Amino acid sequence: MSVDYATLAKTIAALTEGETDAVALMATVACEVHHADARFDWTGFYRVVGPEMLKIGPYQGGHGCLVIPFSRGVCGAAARTGEAQLVPDVDAFPGHIACASSTKSELVLPVWNGEGALLGVFDIDSDQPDAFTQEDADALQAILKGVFANAA
Repeated sequence: MSVDYATLAKTIAALTEGETDAVALMATVACEVHHADARFDWTGFYRVVGPEMLKIGPYQGGHGCLVIPFSRGVCGAAARTGEAQLVPDVDAFPGHIACASSTKSELVLPVWNGEGALLGVFDIDSDQPDAFTQEDADALQAILKGVFANAA
């Protein structure tokens, strides 16, 4: 199964139209993306809650880490650098935080509102190695940009 990103983008846009609450938007995106592809084992958000600090937000899948500092892990790297993290092998990523032992690869995207404020990161874990492509990163980043443009 692979994602039909055009359809996913339209579905998410329709479900989130007019909504500005970031947590409500995160919950909807996490659910829709999680169920869009069998590669997506854990799908969710870590929210910026203070200086250099992320806290778990809406997600689908098993438990996640509750708090992640910007200085640690793949999620921290995405928040710290403001750049997508496409990690084919989490065991090879320096400082990877193993929230779930089943995670083999990971894609983490920074989430910005329309004013340029970092709201958090969108984290997708897979129990398959090398599960994500640049196409996944680009398509999901475009969806996030549209959904969170007016988020408060």
